[in-house]
Amino acid sequence: MAKEKETWDIIEKMGYIPKKNQSIVVSYAPQNLSAKLLKFFCNQFYVLQICEAEIILVPFKDILPTLKEEIVLKIPLASIKEIEVKESGLNYNINIETEEARILLTTEQKELSNLRVGGYLTGLTTLSKNWHKENLDKTLATLTALNLHK
Repeated sequence: MAKEKETWDIIEKMGYIPKKNQSIVVSYAPQNLSAKLLKFFCNQFYVLQICEAEIILVPFKDILPTLKEEIVLKIPLASIKEIEVKESGLNYNINIETEEARILLTTEQKELSNLRVGGYLTGLTTLSKNWHKENLDKTLATLTALNLHK
């Protein structure tokens, strides 16, 4: 299981300054039906961590509840043009527009995350707190608020 403190320690070790309680479990959002089917059978999950100067994605080791010590994506806060968060079924879709790209992510809603992958990856299997569930509202609000600072 990836305890939240251990996640912060890994991120700090890689040279970033994580904002506490501003991390959630995400995956890339599928673009079409074929991608949705593929995602159903093999999906990669990441910690989305809001840091002092950037948003980063750190991958879980396959479907194991431990993190790889690598950054898959780094989005400098200064490069973000717009962030949109919309409810979509049992998830939220996060659309991040930067100067260079459009990044589409999805994250599980907190109400069912204890029964889904987010709860498993964040420690529910060891009766630890589900930090994805606890951080979701604040993290989504922070992401949306980044639009106000442009």
